[in-house]
Amino acid sequence: MEKIKRNERLAVMTQVLTAAPNRIFTLGYFCDMFNTAKSTVSEDVALLEDTMKKFHLGRLETVTGAAGGVRYRPVQVGGPQRPFVEGICRKLMDPSRVLPGGYLYFSDILADPEYVSGMGKLIATAYYGTPVDFVLTMETKGIPVALMAAQALNVPLIIARRTTKVYEGSAVNISYVSGNGSIETMSLSRRAVKEGSRALIVDDFMRGGGTAGGMVALMKEFNVTVAGICFVLGLENPTAHMIEGEKCLMLLSDIKPGESYTVRPADWVL
Repeated sequence: MEKIKRNERLAVMTQVLTAAPNRIFTLGYFCDMFNTAKSTVSEDVALLEDTMKKFHLGRLETVTGAAGGVRYRPVQVGGPQRPFVEGICRKLMDPSRVLPGGYLYFSDILADPEYVSGMGKLIATAYYGTPVDFVLTMETKGIPVALMAAQALNVPLIIARRTTKVYEGSAVNISYVSGNGSIETMSLSRRAVKEGSRALIVDDFMRGGGTAGGMVALMKEFNVTVAGICFVLGLENPTAHMIEGEKCLMLLSDIKPGESYTVRPADWVL
């Protein structure tokens, strides 16, 4: 095998690491790939780590121990994602987005790959220090962001449904009170979740937290610990508050007819 140049190794390592966020690659993995010494790979990792830190491209971390190696985590809070979130806030403050009933239209944001990828990485960043076995969301609008958060955490995505699907086998069904006070149902296949695991709940919007509260109750049926709850957008001062300890990427002031409203990044993002 011909000798591989350093710039080639760095290009390949960058692609491999960024394509699988939060996954640990042993140094031996790259030694075998490039047919080179571990000391050489260690130098390459140090170069990549400095470059990513300098240009705010994420974190490259060395994990010690028998199962150690190197892993890539895509976002650092307080870096270039501040203007990213502020840009979304400006788009959401367009008065034409206000819908009857005090709702805000942002389905186009949740369908844009660039936006949902960035938001998913930001959510993952908030929970890198917390053990998470899977991401849970409710169909349907929260799925894109939840999927990107799951990818950045390197865990599966589980989707709770409003009705039982025959092709998913037996399921657990619960009733819960939604944010507007109506009674809704939620269903999850018994095979989807392992007892004793830890879930991160991700959803698109929090008005009072009713749907998220339903997902918390659903996880209790599976003896699963809820490691965190995060929303793309939440009311800054909700009249009802059915959950605790949640995070929101952005906060929305109450929308009243004929009055202006604000959308701002949450303090933890800044």
